[in-house]
Amino acid sequence: MEKTDLFGLHHITAITSSSPKMFQFMTEVLGLHLIKKTVNQDDVRTYHLYFTDDMGTAGTDLTFFDFPGIGYGKPGKNTISRIGFRVPSDAALDYWANRFTEFNIDHDSITDSFGAKVLRFYDFDNQRYQLVSDEHNHGLGGGTPYRKSPVASDFAISGLGPTVITVSQPEPLEKLLIDLMGFEKVAKEASQTLYELHNGGHGAQVIVETSLVLPDSVQGYGTVHHMAFRTQDQETLNYWINRIRSFGLSDSGFVDRFYFASEYFQVAPGVLFEIATDGPGFLQDETYEEAGVHLELPPFLEEYRDRIEANLVPFNTEANANE
Repeated sequence: MEKTDLFGLHHITAITSSSPKMFQFMTEVLGLHLIKKTVNQDDVRTYHLYFTDDMGTAGTDLTFFDFPGIGYGKPGKNTISRIGFRVPSDAALDYWANRFTEFNIDHDSITDSFGAKVLRFYDFDNQRYQLVSDEHNHGLGGGTPYRKSPVASDFAISGLGPTVITVSQPEPLEKLLIDLMGFEKVAKEASQTLYELHNGGHGAQVIVETSLVLPDSVQGYGTVHHMAFRTQDQETLNYWINRIRSFGLSDSGFVDRFYFASEYFQVAPGVLFEIATDGPGFLQDETYEEAGVHLELPPFLEEYRDRIEANLVPFNTEANANE
């Protein structure tokens, strides 16, 4: 691999109807760590919650917005349609099927997808997820399970995994994945095609599903806002900004998110990608023990804290710091 190559999934950002309910679901049911409780920097009326492995490793974080007044999203085509997570083994999927039944979480039977066992499930917003077994995986390692998780490490979610994008016209997206981003076309099963970055395995895969019959998706709670891919640092991010512009795509240019830096670009109708740096990370402005407990703001928003907090409905995440 070259230094400038993308090397895996960085994060996925989705939309929820309730930040308090999502905190409970992600920490108590899925056993993830709320590493950062902050706001959407482009709409500060909105929480932005980051759920990760123990230390907030890039490639493990699923994040949520709760836009005020937004309605229920409609699943369909031309969207990022199912969020992937990784678990260590096939046996872990049996554990999760039993756990979902115990917590009355809607889920399907365990099936096979591209040579791996998969368990699909749904949250209270009908957001779509899948757990993918790493039993026969290769490439990028997963993160470190959250040390205070209610889920034993042998079964714990270790990071983001193969995520499904459903589109009506897959050819333009395939061209961008391969020619622009460096993906390889790995396999095809029925209406789905698997793509992978630099032999990185489940932590570097997307699945493109083709559908002409599904209605167009409508963004709202229960849908995905965007997904991001990993680059090393600001130098390599600048390389990608220039490369993306050379393909004539609509893009954001350099964006400083304080915890990482980003470039956003549209790859298909309803499908927004981001390239994000691995650092500097989530613990530069608070300790591990306090992470996710209090509302944290990047320095450029701190002077507006009183105004921002006045427009947010507070909720308690103290349990995030407790054994």
